[in-house]
Amino acid sequence: MPNFLLEIGTEELPADFIDSAIKQWQSKIRQNLSDEFLSPKDVKIYGTPRRLAVFIEGLEIKQLDREEEIKGPPVNSAFKDGKPTPAAEGFARKQGVSVTDFHIKTTDKGEFIFVNKKTEGKKTTKILTDLIPQWITKLEGRRFMRWSDGDLRFPRPIRSIIALWDEEILPIELVSGSTTLNSDRVTTGHRVLNPSPVTIASPNKYVESLENAYVLADVNKRKTKIEGEIKILADTVGGKAEIYPDLLTEVTNLVEYPTAVLGKFEPEFLALPAEVISTVMVTHQRYFPIKDENGELLPYFITISNGDPKKSDIIATGNAKVIRARLADAQFFYQADCDDHLETYLPELETVTFQEDLGSMHDKVNRIIAISQQISEQLNLNETQRTEIESTASLCKADLVTQMVYEFPELQGIMGEKYALVSGESSTVAKGIFEHYLPRNAGDTMPQTLNGQVVGISDRIDTIVSIIGLGMIPTGSSDPFALRRSANAIINITWYGNLHLNLQTLLTQACEEFVTAHEEKKSPLNTIKEFFVQRIKTLLQDELNIDYDLVNAVLGDNDSEYIERALNNLLDIRDRALFLQQIRNNGTLAQIYETVNRSTKLASKGSLNSQELNPDKVINADLFESISEKELYQGLVTLSPISQQAKNESNYQLLTDALLEINPKISNFFDGENSVLVMAENESVKNNRLNLLGLLRNYSRILADFGSIVK
Repeated sequence: MPNFLLEIGTEELPADFIDSAIKQWQSKIRQNLSDEFLSPKDVKIYGTPRRLAVFIEGLEIKQLDREEEIKGPPVNSAFKDGKPTPAAEGFARKQGVSVTDFHIKTTDKGEFIFVNKKTEGKKTTKILTDLIPQWITKLEGRRFMRWSDGDLRFPRPIRSIIALWDEEILPIELVSGSTTLNSDRVTTGHRVLNPSPVTIASPNKYVESLENAYVLADVNKRKTKIEGEIKILADTVGGKAEIYPDLLTEVTNLVEYPTAVLGKFEPEFLALPAEVISTVMVTHQRYFPIKDENGELLPYFITISNGDPKKSDIIATGNAKVIRARLADAQFFYQADCDDHLETYLPELETVTFQEDLGSMHDKVNRIIAISQQISEQLNLNETQRTEIESTASLCKADLVTQMVYEFPELQGIMGEKYALVSGESSTVAKGIFEHYLPRNAGDTMPQTLNGQVVGISDRIDTIVSIIGLGMIPTGSSDPFALRRSANAIINITWYGNLHLNLQTLLTQACEEFVTAHEEKKSPLNTIKEFFVQRIKTLLQDELNIDYDLVNAVLGDNDSEYIERALNNLLDIRDRALFLQQIRNNGTLAQIYETVNRSTKLASKGSLNSQELNPDKVINADLFESISEKELYQGLVTLSPISQQAKNESNYQLLTDALLEINPKISNFFDGENSVLVMAENESVKNNRLNLLGLLRNYSRILADFGSIVK
């Protein structure tokens, strides 16, 4: 069976696009071939800075001939008075058949006309010729460009196309303005080590031919080579390289024939905070730091070269000059910043705009301090804790106006901690300054200190209330201020730290302050509450793996009581959801589901308030007509104080055990020997029975809305 090769030769592609393009082609090409009834033995995607390629092994020469039954319009639309309508004739023309070829079949939606159509399999080369332009032009990514006078868009100019069907060139033409590219079998080797053209004899010679020209087309092969050489070089200086996955991926896509190069810098720079050195190396220079067995930085680094391995010494010297200059700058910034107490930078925050309608970062810090004080009050913290949290809140943004953070924005928070310690602040305050930024993204570590947790929550509440208050609500994928991430962080920090916070109160207070400062704006409170409820729902499902119906059961469907309860106590909503999932998994939920769910649905036909828990107020024992009513009532009387205790103590096992206890009485009430008709003709009897079920619903609502649970 024939093999096929497509290579798109380009100028240097952005590193992030290579990974994205490979993933897109892996999905798209396989799907396209499947849609065309082709089943290759294998599809391999290659990518380097100067090319994207796909090798398709074992393709059929042509599609198999096939017969399909194609559905047409309904019979009553296809024929009128026994004659074909324009709809029938149009369908026949489209399928290349005659109206007499129709047959009628009955479906679950009525009678339709069908036609059996024989389709001759197309040649695979014809299919590929049609698909290849789509594979090129339908790739997605950021910062696409046009060049010359054409309209073709791609991350970098396309310079060549290889399209080989075994040894034959498959004619492909790519037109962009006055430029026309025709497929060939010639590509480029390594820009430095093999600048001559490379001729590809056949698809299965592609990887080997490029490797002979010092190009490793396989991304994984380049990555493995890089990791191996890094380890060898780090061993030579008695250290271990810090290989960051994102950096490894990036440098892999920046080179075609990687060579690891060891460089060094002056040991006196090690007096700088390790985070500064690592940021200079990793973020700015794409170097891999080397650490000793204790995790301390060594005065060495490893860089990945795409040049001549014989010139590694020259490359190392050049790299060392660059990092030496960067570290010297950092050293100057650090020493200058340390000359003043961190607190002295606070007035400069007046010059930094948070958002044009929300004032400066100094204004934001004042709002963070106020919210932090409210949280401290809710948590009933002692005076020492409150003082340290206020200091953390006051200083949390001060490093933004230091020289170091101005030059290296990635170090915000990190330098705040360093400078706070230099200024004589306690380690608790210093750590809180750094941790209030945590988590910075999904999967990041959570703040460990109470200071970091409280100030981090305060910072994010201010951002959410302020931005949504201005009407900038996230829509679809647009969330420029990362408000969803901020809300997720507030919830996750609260859960992680088991903080007994009333988020509803904090949001209400923040919204009142916002309206006071912006009299022309309406309170965003209701919008923000809905926003948080959606985030809670998402986190329960996606991060805590709670079944969707159980999430609905603890949050309700636009149920104001449950929404208020969730925002008043984030720990309770988490614990109830986890408990529900637990009793579903162990089978307990199934034992009470039928009776409680049935009671809940019937109770909706009554008028009992969902918060009423006292049987004596709503039940008239004189209206009982059956012993099953009396027994259910007695069970509810016993259940009433237990449900109150379960609610007060958040002890949902206690409530579940009580519901299991009363379950036989509920079953007897519905279906036993002495069962009753709930919807009795006597209005008073009916309402009395509905109130019995309403009480049971209300007790079970302490745990969840059973009407939302799917068995």
